[in-house]
This record gives sequence, C-alpha cells and structure tokens, in this order.
Amino acid sequence: MDMTLFPTKGNLIIARNMLTLARQGYDLLDRKRMILVREMMGMIEKARKLNEGIQEVFKQAYKALQDANISMGISAVRQIGSAIPEDNSIQIRVHSIMGVEIPIVTVTRKPMQAGYGFRMTNTALDAARQKFEEAKALSAELAETENAIYRIAANIRRTMKRTNALKNILIPKYEEITSMISNALEEKDREEFSRLKVIKLTKEKNG
Repeated sequence: MDMTLFPTKGNLIIARNMLTLARQGYDLLDRKRMILVREMMGMIEKARKLNEGIQEVFKQAYKALQDANISMGISAVRQIGSAIPEDNSIQIRVHSIMGVEIPIVTVTRKPMQAGYGFRMTNTALDAARQKFEEAKALSAELAETENAIYRIAANIRRTMKRTNALKNILIPKYEEITSMISNALEEKDREEFSRLKVIKLTKEKNG
C-alpha cells in the first residue's frame, strides 16, 4: 500500500501541496497553449499572404525572363546566368517563443551587381533578376514562417497531452486522496471525541 495514502496530517499536507502544484501546472500550461495557438494563427495568415505574394512575383519574374529569352536568345541568357556568382546571402539564427525554438531566416539584400557587361544584357533580363531576388527573399520568409508553424503546432500537441494528463489524471487523483485522508482524519477525530466523552461520563458516574 502507498504510504502516502495513510490518513495522517503529514500525508494530508503532502496531498494538498501536490494538488496545488498540479493545478498551478495546469494553469501555466493552458496559458502557454493559448499563447502558442494565437501565435500560430497569426503565422498561418502571414504564410497565406506570403504564398500569394510569391506566386505573383514568380509570375512577373518568369514573364520578364521570357521577354529576355525572346529579345536576347536563350543561349545568351543561359551564358549570362552561368556568370552570376553563387548566392550565400541567407543566414539562419534561432530565437524562442514560449520555449519553442524558432529559426529566423535573414536574407542580406546587397546592391545588385550584374556579373556581366551592360552591353550583354537588356532591361527585361535586369527586371527578371530583380524579381527573382525578390522571390528569393519572400521564399526564405515563407520557409521561416512555415517551419515556425510546424514547430509551434508540435509543441501545442505536447502541451495539450500534459494539460490533459493533469486535468484528467493527476488533479482528480490528488483531489480524491485529499478528500479520503481528510474524511478519515475527521472520522478519527469524531471517534476520539466520542471515546473521551465516554471516559469523562464514566468518571463522573463513578465519582
């Protein structure tokens, strides 16, 4: 038998303390869950708008690239594209929202350097490159937002499991233990009172 179930005042204090801790834990976790849900809903809306913006920017970029292919020729555009240096402008760091680590993607917007001579290009190709740069920045922001949504959603699921365990298992358990010990102690006090009363009456009768 669990020693903490014996009806003693010490065990009653322990049970009440555990019940208080369980209730406080539930309140804190439930508050965390609500904050994370609010954060996630805002990010879902942000991701939706970013996705719409990216589609429009890519549409404009491919239109400009098509115009450049027509005016300059596909082989010339391909040759110019191969001369553009490798992009290393994306950096990732991490910050925390309610204990959830969220990656922050930063795209360094440097002044656009052609990487090719001005005589080799035209306005359509420059416009295409500018739009693809814009699409890259938006795509990085969308990836950051979608990753944050995934991580927050996973943490919300874990938090809900813990709050449900507290609400449906631990809190009822310690409520039952507290009630059981309290009732047993009250019954013990009543029995002791009755015993002392009988002793007193017996003494008075014999005296």
